[in-house]
Amino acid sequence: MLKIGVIGAGHLGKFHLNNWIEIEGVIVVGFCDTDDKNAHAVEEKYKIKRFDTAEELLDNCDAVDIVAPTTFHYEFCALALRKGKHVFVEKPLTNTMDEAKSLLKLAVESNLKFQVGHVERFNPAFTALKNYKLEPMFIEVHRLSQFNPRGTDVSVILDLMIHDIDIILHIIKSNVSHISANGVSVLSDTPDIANVRIEFDNGCVANLTSSRISMKKMRKMRLFQKDAYIGIDFLEKKTEIISQNATTDKNVFTFDIDTGKGKKTVAIANPVVEDVNAMKEELMAFKNSILNNTNTAVTVLDGFRAMEVAHQILEKINKAV
Repeated sequence: MLKIGVIGAGHLGKFHLNNWIEIEGVIVVGFCDTDDKNAHAVEEKYKIKRFDTAEELLDNCDAVDIVAPTTFHYEFCALALRKGKHVFVEKPLTNTMDEAKSLLKLAVESNLKFQVGHVERFNPAFTALKNYKLEPMFIEVHRLSQFNPRGTDVSVILDLMIHDIDIILHIIKSNVSHISANGVSVLSDTPDIANVRIEFDNGCVANLTSSRISMKKMRKMRLFQKDAYIGIDFLEKKTEIISQNATTDKNVFTFDIDTGKGKKTVAIANPVVEDVNAMKEELMAFKNSILNNTNTAVTVLDGFRAMEVAHQILEKINKAV
């Protein structure tokens, strides 16, 4: 049995605990949380031990799941790695780029498993495309949410947009050449809404809009590539592919359009989107990487690259203010 410890049992930490206790081959040895009232409630509900310090918890587990506030990520990750423990840490990787650079070096040298919690990688609307060749040249993203003071310890870039930054960097195998960005602080001390344009060396352009002060929720990504459009709805768990690819699949709707230069056949496909729990999937992937000695699904380098672009965006916004 893989012994897991959880640092941080707040709102998100409880979701992690709910999933860990359902995963086979894992035993949750305990948790660490500084809030006495919350910790007592967790002890009562989950019947697991509360450790007074992170050091004591780490001495009793094989791997740790860090769901503490971002400002504590570096401290707990570094402590765990130095104690020889595998690490899962919620996004963003760390609070600052200096911390991220230091942690990247420490994680690589440790030869331990390290996974960053970019949960949208496991969203079934995205994984439904795992066998489809994605080569977009234009990407449009809207990630909107209603205001919640719980997430305002970081900007909307590190809170929401970083999900889409990670997905885009995962898809586009090219270096970032230029970033344009603008953002506004409305209800918090950091940007609450932002619009960003990321240009890549291969010519791809991505436009991203993120807001945490919207009246409605939206998590959509649209990919445009040669002969195809791919729509991903991360919120509603729906995926659509509109292409010119010829097909004999009876489940794909086709029709002809007149382009003015002749007729073309358009195919509309809705890949099967499995009904899965993305958070549970990412935690199981972490467990399996340890037990099977394979690479983690979202590596420390992936987390670092997403943070690096996010901080470049923040620099652009700060200069524009």
